[in-house]
Amino acid sequence: MQKDIVPIVESIIFSSENPVKVEDILKLLQNKDLFSLEVSLTDITNAIAVLIQRYQSDSYGFEVVNIADGYQFVSKAKYSAFVKEALLIRNRKKLSQAAMECLAIIAYRQPVTKADIEFIRGVNSDYAVQKLLEKNLILILGKSDLPGRPLLYGTSPFFLEYLGIKNLNQLPKLPDIEEVNSFSLPNIDVITDE
Repeated sequence: MQKDIVPIVESIIFSSENPVKVEDILKLLQNKDLFSLEVSLTDITNAIAVLIQRYQSDSYGFEVVNIADGYQFVSKAKYSAFVKEALLIRNRKKLSQAAMECLAIIAYRQPVTKADIEFIRGVNSDYAVQKLLEKNLILILGKSDLPGRPLLYGTSPFFLEYLGIKNLNQLPKLPDIEEVNSFSLPNIDVITDE
């Protein structure tokens, strides 16, 4: 083996969002255009064994585990409640005004199509709807019977958890449509220079 590859393997696994296969690490390290290291599958497997042993210590809140024929850093199960709360806090901070508007429309009008959302907002809502799906605040309920069979969106169970409510009946009530429509501005004379 050319050098101690434990920190290299550790960095590769740490930086990946998905489990990394031993074969993929080998291909990367042996790539002549990049690193051309003289390593074998055994070298990489041994490096991973060192990492697994190292992170079993109670000094670390995470560990290296074998998932789906690959290896990944994950939080230790005994800290899952802390991680869950931290993720909830992070997700709460990152909703844009557009996403909040879309979420409100979906919450009060569900099931709703993206065309309905865009009609109410008056602007394209692709990005906001996609972000809400990624944050698991909304989900696809099915398809509408309308022409083109557009997707129907509704709030997810995580939406209730996010807001800290038990069900949708606990959402604040909207004013009646008649009350909103009956409101009018006083007549204002406009003076123009002629």
